[in-house]
Amino acid sequence: MPRFHGSTNLGAAFCVRSTRGAAEAKETETGDAMKEATSDPRQPSTAKHYVSPTLSPQDLPIDYAGFLAVVFGVVGVTLRYKLCSWLAIIFCAQSLANMKNFENDFKQLSMAFMFGIMGLVTNYLGTSRQANKQR
Repeated sequence: MPRFHGSTNLGAAFCVRSTRGAAEAKETETGDAMKEATSDPRQPSTAKHYVSPTLSPQDLPIDYAGFLAVVFGVVGVTLRYKLCSWLAIIFCAQSLANMKNFENDFKQLSMAFMFGIMGLVTNYLGTSRQANKQR
């Protein structure tokens, strides 16, 4: 038995018992883990898969990216701003990635995409503003 400074045999016996108690606790912990693995209270047969609730088209949140795509597309065509036409194409892509209701969103998305393409075509292939001013 190890002797500790200023301790009696009673103290040394306590240390040995406490270490023995820790070893026994480890054995019971592994035994408890085995019992828990075999007696799992959860029942996989009664588990239900999550089904998202169906929403009507009126209850869906607003597609802000689709709305901004239409606005930027119209501004790009009418005012001949290249930046607005490019932003319309970018917002169309974002709206396409987040599309929830295909039928309603596709109509708005296709219109915004056509405005964006028309704006780009008229800006890059049409006559420039400075050529008209010089005449």
